[in-house]
Amino acid sequence: MLYYKNILETIGDTPLVKLNKVISASAMVLAKIESFNPGHSTKDRMALKMIEDAEKKGILKKGGTVIEATSGNTGMGLALACINKGYNLVCTTSDKQSKEKIDILKAMGAEVYVCPTDVHPDDPKSYYSVAKRLNVEIPNSFYPNQYDNLSNSKAHYETTGPEIWNQTNGQITHFVVGVGTGGTISGIAKFLKEQKTSIKIWGVDTYGSVFKKFHETGKFDESEIYPYLTEGIGEDIIPANVNFNLIDHFEKVSDKDGALYTRRLAKEEGIFAGYSAGSAIAAINQLKGQLTQNDVVVVLLHDHGSRYLAKIFNDDWMKKQNFI
Repeated sequence: MLYYKNILETIGDTPLVKLNKVISASAMVLAKIESFNPGHSTKDRMALKMIEDAEKKGILKKGGTVIEATSGNTGMGLALACINKGYNLVCTTSDKQSKEKIDILKAMGAEVYVCPTDVHPDDPKSYYSVAKRLNVEIPNSFYPNQYDNLSNSKAHYETTGPEIWNQTNGQITHFVVGVGTGGTISGIAKFLKEQKTSIKIWGVDTYGSVFKKFHETGKFDESEIYPYLTEGIGEDIIPANVNFNLIDHFEKVSDKDGALYTRRLAKEEGIFAGYSAGSAIAAINQLKGQLTQNDVVVVLLHDHGSRYLAKIFNDDWMKKQNFI
């Protein structure tokens, strides 16, 4: 009989699919569709890695509680791990995240605290601060801190990077992905550049985030920070997982373009992906002048479109934002 011992064993080995209609660049563009993971996002990989590494170090003990600040997907990956390993889960998130994400976290047994988006990261009400406070208050608890926990990027160095290299038979020339915690881009970039230093790594940022300017100038400019709608990418902090030395370029994409390209992915390619996937496609088209027909571009699509039904896949919401 061919079967897995539990759902965690199905994480990884996601498919690479050629994009045929949404790309205006002449290069071959292959999508790494991470929604094929059991928690429907790339975050399953690093969530499990953070839990396993904490167990090895004795930080996470039997019957403990995992507490994490999440935009949703990491929380779902942690939920899978906690369910199978017997831990409690508490997630803090921001009020800009989709209702679907919050409902799924609750369905998976997590206790969820919804915190205001438009506050400074150090504000006691921010979802970062609330997670840290709960970690102090709840005994036998573990705060993975996906932003600064290097098990995040290590998971992608050990799994996603090698998968992409093998699936492209080493012919990849560019890797493109939205940047949030930085673990995905940094772990994959480290592996790929160890194989071939000429591979270009492009990070996708959003307006209202500090990444692009910090990468280009080394300056953390608070005037760059303002609320935005795109979920899962961009930050108002500099996570330890972002290795700027491995990233060749950051490209900013507007909320509108990200939303429209996400809808195009569904209608034209049959790929039902999340908001940041559209942002990554938009970035490739914005940078098409730097690509040739000989290039092989891999773009990672973080998560599944079902998490955005009330937003970018809802015509009323899109009209309210003046996107359509």
